[in-house]
Amino acid sequence: MWLPIVGLIVGIAAGFLLDLRVPQEYTSYLSIALLAGLDTIFGGIRSYLEGMFNVRIFMSGFFFNTLFAAGLAFLGAFLGIDLYMAAIVAFGVRLFNNLAVIRRILLSNWLSQRD
Repeated sequence: MWLPIVGLIVGIAAGFLLDLRVPQEYTSYLSIALLAGLDTIFGGIRSYLEGMFNVRIFMSGFFFNTLFAAGLAFLGAFLGIDLYMAAIVAFGVRLFNNLAVIRRILLSNWLSQRD
């Protein structure tokens, strides 16, 4: 469970310490890819807490979801449609669902240890 958390902390620290600028035309691709990556990370934490974590599923899901979401944003830009909004909604719902399940699991584990 510690590996995704360490990767997230290192990524956030690198983002604050490095002065990297993303060109304006790529911001929608980056934002949707970031959201897809966060969804996969929290899904991995959830599956670990549920005892079903598989690193192959995690890695394939991370890369597939990120590339698919960025590809969807690219296709939408090519067609002149905001298709990335569909991916934002889908990944946003999944992200909050995963966070809710993680919270419930941690809270129930904490309450069972107190009793």
